[in-house]
Amino acid sequence: MKYTSGSREATYEIGKGLGEKAAPGSIFALAGDLGAGKTVFAKGFAEGVGVKETVTSPTFTIMQLYESGRIPLAHFDVYRIEDPDELDEIGFDEYIGGDGTALIEWADQIADLLPPETIWITITKPSSGNENERIIEIIGDNIE
Repeated sequence: MKYTSGSREATYEIGKGLGEKAAPGSIFALAGDLGAGKTVFAKGFAEGVGVKETVTSPTFTIMQLYESGRIPLAHFDVYRIEDPDELDEIGFDEYIGGDGTALIEWADQIADLLPPETIWITITKPSSGNENERIIEIIGDNIE
């Protein structure tokens, strides 16, 4: 699926719609340049899952667990990961494919560690000249 977003609010809403479809064990991988809108999308996704807390990008903590939604959400930001062993230290495997859902920002950096059923979301800024426009492409067999 491919969406065109013309605003932060639209990007948020697309994320929310995908979060509403998230099921236990699902893995969502976010890719895009710095400033593309990954965190805005993630906040919408979290609302779709039913997270009540304020969602921030876990850039320095690598992972934030939210358990207030209809299923637990493990939100990762792997931008600062330099060695896959760092993921072992935070128990990455425990949160992938479990009872909750995982959303991973900068997932392209660890693509080889993710299972084939991972749903990929790529956010890009087109060269249209509209600073707020984004193209959001979602690829995965388990999402309508």
